[in-house]
This record gives sequence, structure tokens and C-alpha cells, in this order.
Amino acid sequence: QVQLVESGGGLVQAGGSLRLSCVASGRTFPAYSMGWFRQGPGKEREFVAAISGGGGRTATADSVKGRFTISRDNAKNTVYLQMNSLKPEDTAVYYCAGDSTGRGVVVSAALRQYDYWGQGTQVTVSS
Repeated sequence: QVQLVESGGGLVQAGGSLRLSCVASGRTFPAYSMGWFRQGPGKEREFVAAISGGGGRTATADSVKGRFTISRDNAKNTVYLQMNSLKPEDTAVYYCAGDSTGRGVVVSAALRQYDYWGQGTQVTVSS
């Protein structure tokens, strides 16, 4: 069983930056591809970014490309989401997710690919 705990959310003005962190329990973290998703008010959960187990491959949603960067530190069992040039439309609860079935190779934007989820961290961007 893997537990994921997000942190780093908060209130920031438009144009500002935040870095989200997600710490995973367990020894098999490098074998998991990881993803970040978000759910805004009244919206469905949507893909933000994903990274392979070794960190060599990433995928990013078009809506955040050039502003958000996903990375990971396997020595710390942690995945990060660096968010720059934040916009009010980035306001959402951000969730970390782990994929234990893709052998760390699959980098997917699909919610159904991920079988472990954190509780989420709120990000609010004021205009």
C-alpha cells in the first residue's frame, strides 16, 4: 500500500509561483510513474503533468505548458510540481497520483491509469 501526501498549496497572486510536493511511502517509488491532476470549482478532475519512474520522460497539459514543470527526487520519494506565472484559472485542488501498473514506463494523462491518490492540496490564485 502506498500513501501519497501533498503539500505546498496556498493563496498566491496572479503571476506568482508555488511549488507543490508529494511524498510517497514505500520502497518501490522509482517503479511508479507519477502524475499531478487538478479539480477546479464545478469542474471535472483534469490532467496537469506526469513523469516516468526514472524521471527521463514527462508529459504536460497544453493549458500549463511553459509554466508548470514536473520533476522527482527518487532518493526522497518525492515528486514536485513547480508552478510559475499562475493565473486565476489555475485555482483548484491539486492531486498527486501514482501508477503502480505501468512499471514506471507509462506516462499517462488518463485518470484511470493511476491507482494511488493523495488527499489534495488547495491552490488559490487571486487576480
